[in-house]
Amino acid sequence: MRLACSIFLLATAALAQPQHEVVTNWPQLPEGHQLGLCAGVGVDAQNRVFIFHRSGRTWSNPFPTEAIVAPTVSLLDGASGKLLSAWGENRFIMPHGLTVDHEGNLWLTDVGLHQVFKCTPEGKVLLTLGEASVPGNDHAHFNLPTDVAVLRDGSFYVSDGYKNTRVIKFSAAGQFEFEWGTKGKGNGEFNLPHGIAIDALGRVIVCDRENERLQVFDAKGGFLHEWKGPQIGKPYGIEIDANGRIFVIDGGSPSLKPAERGKAVELDAQGQVIDTFGSFGSGAGQFQLGHDIAVGPDGAVYVAEGTGARVQKFVRKK
Repeated sequence: MRLACSIFLLATAALAQPQHEVVTNWPQLPEGHQLGLCAGVGVDAQNRVFIFHRSGRTWSNPFPTEAIVAPTVSLLDGASGKLLSAWGENRFIMPHGLTVDHEGNLWLTDVGLHQVFKCTPEGKVLLTLGEASVPGNDHAHFNLPTDVAVLRDGSFYVSDGYKNTRVIKFSAAGQFEFEWGTKGKGNGEFNLPHGIAIDALGRVIVCDRENERLQVFDAKGGFLHEWKGPQIGKPYGIEIDANGRIFVIDGGSPSLKPAERGKAVELDAQGQVIDTFGSFGSGAGQFQLGHDIAVGPDGAVYVAEGTGARVQKFVRKK
């Protein structure tokens, strides 16, 4: 089964022309509004685009201990790209994942604080998981958590992450339910679970970044499929649209030539590649380091860049 999936992805390497194109002059940010590395992006039902960014802070080892002074969450109008509001100043150490749930709440992960936050769109904290600046691998601690996927009943999965290489399921109230995963290359093992999403079938799809594959699980963490190949590359972020299409951002696998790195990928529910768009580079429609991806209610696709320090919007060609 795994071999067949890999062969299909290799066989579909020569697709037709991309079905998506970049929207130029988007966004329209006011002078002086700095995004920096854009780690997370999400879109709500009102077509508002939320960006979780580092405001000029760069990844370092060890992380700084002081919070970023400037705002770290920017809210844009999806249609025009104009800035609507910004918040998150003096709050986060190293912003990472952003997820918008079915009720419009934001779920943010901070790899510097080792915490997960559920917030209103205005920034009010509704739920906090993990102990600030204290890493761990028990039920009450994370170690550089990367992303969150939320079910309609409010329960959620956390990909945890750079050190613990596991996925944890919590109730809507934040109570631990179960976990799976350990370091490795086998089924159900991870080498940096980086992005996570849930499809309409209840399957949990995880970007197993350093293993350069997507792993698909049932709701209890049972392994179902592995999807990998040159077209998927090194998956960093994942989003599933209202039609069940799976969108993945390839951060750029060093095993591929530069011309084949750094792209967005659209797959169907069976893991078959439908479209790839974008390429490695710094121009419009290119990515220096695609870090996260989101889809708006109108089908527009947004890609958050790390090194490129920007968010780009793509629409399907007419």
